[in-house]
Amino acid sequence: YIRTPLYVEGRGFDSGLPPVGGNNQSNVSCVWHGGKLLTSGEVGFPHRLDPSDLSTIGVHDFDGELLTSFTAHPKIDPVTGYLHFFGYWFVPPYLNYSVADATGRVIHRQEIDVAASTMVHSFAITERDVIFWELPVLFDLAGAINGADNPFYWKAEYGARIGVMPLGGLASEIRWVEIDPCYVFHEVNAYREGDEVVLDVCRHDHMFANDDLDDTELSLRRWRIGTGGAQLTFSEEIVTDLQFELPSHDRRFSGRKHRYGWFVESRPHAESVDLGGIGRFDYQTGRSLLWDAGLNRHANEAFFVPAGRGEGDGWLLTLVYDRAEDATDLCILDAHRPDRGPVAEIRLPRRVPHGFHAAWVPA
Repeated sequence: YIRTPLYVEGRGFDSGLPPVGGNNQSNVSCVWHGGKLLTSGEVGFPHRLDPSDLSTIGVHDFDGELLTSFTAHPKIDPVTGYLHFFGYWFVPPYLNYSVADATGRVIHRQEIDVAASTMVHSFAITERDVIFWELPVLFDLAGAINGADNPFYWKAEYGARIGVMPLGGLASEIRWVEIDPCYVFHEVNAYREGDEVVLDVCRHDHMFANDDLDDTELSLRRWRIGTGGAQLTFSEEIVTDLQFELPSHDRRFSGRKHRYGWFVESRPHAESVDLGGIGRFDYQTGRSLLWDAGLNRHANEAFFVPAGRGEGDGWLLTLVYDRAEDATDLCILDAHRPDRGPVAEIRLPRRVPHGFHAAWVPA
């Protein structure tokens, strides 16, 4: 476990402590950048780990340049090596955007003007743009202070919008376009196509409207944001209604045109979120491939590891929980043919609880 202050002190989500600095679970994702391995939670500061043994070095605040929070989904531009990240917060300023150079030094920071504390879980970049989506999941500060199980709530009347600003640019240059209320935790990737920004997302029709996470409609959507006119335009299409979430892509193509996305299958379950096998969607042909992990087996995010020069040349790594045996396997799949099943399965010495996201640290 990461030795966050909450873990060391034996506190949990109901600690009553505001998630400032390192007071978070640091349990959502991790990133390797500038020779540092960082882990992050939904909010708060990241923690730095020693990649040789995963021991906790401590809270990382970018030499004092991190003011409020660090996103669970930073983006690394594969050409410049720059780290683009944001943080949302519970009091103004609600949303900050920052850029760190290839060494990890913060070189740019902007406050994005939004009206309330909304749950902005992720964002996207192209080679020219930063794209935010501000959707109607709001934070209830009073509820959090009073120990609410979930301080986030759905408020459709708040509205939903997408903002586009220049990569590494000024917040004053951001432009917004309204869309129908929905919720997106995760995007696949984004890229420029002429005057349009193309953004592939896993779209839920709502989130946190009640206590049941499984009653939302999920589909893969392609959003197109037109930037050529005085006002942004928006269109969307359903590329598949397969129940795919926790997307991965070949990060050598981050912000550039991509063909493939890899996903975890979401299966219906009356009492829980139930993850199943691993799928690949081909945005060029519209075809999908799926490995069925089995009724009692549950995959986690399939993280892409490159092993060739072309997009998708590489491997998928995923932790699969076998409920019947109460055990976990590290499964390795051919990224081009995940439907053929694992090329190798490694039984781990103990069960690994379900998690969210992953990172690959090269030797």
